[in-house]
This record gives sequence, C-alpha cells and structure tokens, in this order.
Amino acid sequence: MSRKHRHFKGAEVSCCVKYVLFGFNIVFWLLGAAFLGIGLWAWAEKGVLSNLSSITDLGGFDPVWLFIVVGGVMFILGFAGCIGALRENTLLLKFFSVFLGLIFFLELTAGILAFVFKDWIKDQLNFFINNNVKAYRDDIDLQNLIDFAQEYWSCCGAHGPDDWNMNIYFNCTDRNPSRERCGVPFSCCIKDPAEDVINTQCGYDVRQQMELDRQKFIYTKGCVGQFEKWLQDNLIIVAGVFVGIALLQIFGICLAQNLVSDIRAVKANW
Repeated sequence: MSRKHRHFKGAEVSCCVKYVLFGFNIVFWLLGAAFLGIGLWAWAEKGVLSNLSSITDLGGFDPVWLFIVVGGVMFILGFAGCIGALRENTLLLKFFSVFLGLIFFLELTAGILAFVFKDWIKDQLNFFINNNVKAYRDDIDLQNLIDFAQEYWSCCGAHGPDDWNMNIYFNCTDRNPSRERCGVPFSCCIKDPAEDVINTQCGYDVRQQMELDRQKFIYTKGCVGQFEKWLQDNLIIVAGVFVGIALLQIFGICLAQNLVSDIRAVKANW
C-alpha cells in the first residue's frame, strides 16, 4: 500500500519509530554476534567444540558461558527486532517485546530476591568462589577471571588466603608434591610499583609464615568482604547502570508495541 493511500485513510506507520527501533536493534544484534563469536572462538581454542563432553568436565565456572548465553540472547533478540521493524512483521515484533519483557521481569525478580534473601545470596557467593578456587588450574579462562578479581579487589580467597587449602596444588598437606604447596596464586601478592615484570612465584610458601608476616607480601582480606565493600562504595554507580539497562529495555518494548499498533491501524484501514 502506498504512503499516500495510508495518509488518506488517517493511519500511518511512523518512520521515526520504525527506524529508531531498527537502529536500536542493529547495535544489539551486532554486539550479540560479537559476544557469541568470542565465546565460540574461546571454546574452539580450548578444544571444547571438537569434544562437547568436556563442557561438563570443568568443576568450576567457565567464563565463556557468559559470552555464549548473553551473546546468544542478544543475537536472537536483535535479529527479531531488526527484521520485525524493517519488514513490519508483527509476529517478530511481539516476540521481541515479550522476550525482552520476560528478561526485564526476571531481572526485577532477581533484584528483589537478592535484597530480601541477602544472607542466602552471600552463602551462595561463598560456595561459588570456593568451588572455583578448587578448579583454579582446570581452566585458563577461570584462572584469569580469579586472578583479575583478586588483583582488582586486593583480596585472596573467599575469606582469606587459607581458602587456597581447598586447591590440590596449593594445600599444605604433606602428600602435596606441588612446588606451589602452602602458597597462593601470584594475584594475591601485593605488587611492588618498582617491578615491571610480574613475579609469578611471589606466593610460594607464603602461608607457612605467621599472619603478621604474610601481610607484608600478600592480601589477607577475603574477596567476599572486599566485593561487599566495593558494592557499598559504588552503590550509586551500580544502581545507575542497572536502572539504565532497565530503561533501555522499557524503551525497546515501548517502541516495538508502538510499531505493532501502527501496523495494526494501517491494516485495519485496508
């Protein structure tokens, strides 16, 4: 149907809404494709794609899952929104808005539950960190994630350096033949500003020393406590990020519903 005929009948699909929604989703789609590509590339490098059963072999959390899941969801949503807006397809637009609304509802529910059951969330965080401490050497991506967290929050283990006793390479038992026995990863070490090269052996044997002596060489605070402190110190920024994401989702839903209403109005005048 021509644009002239639409205007004559008093109903018209808003070009502004249509192409803003298209632009909104093309960015979403490309970001999703990038995340998905990075995730698949990381799995290919680790040989996971050639041996899918290895996905379940890792005892801890594989960070690649974040890229795969988030990238996959963004890719599907972006595709539905792009094609739905460009082709004025109400089915794809409804799928986009309902799926995005469901994600928004799940985020809202998770936020409320996290606030109400703070102690349970803290226990789960402890369990999560301890479980990944055990699997520290099992996956390079997990190892890099733990090292980043310990360096960024200046911490060591979930509650302290002795949590590394749970790892088979760092525990202090006599049966442990590892050179890292009774030590901690290098990311627990207090960095010397004068050193240009990272000393990856700085944590060797450090837990054989007394508590006061350790404090000169490694971080002695746990990552759970440091994370809570960081969250309190940056509460406004964190809340702003979550509110911004929520507003973007609501904006996308409103645009999609507005476009669906326009399309229906035009079809009703045919």
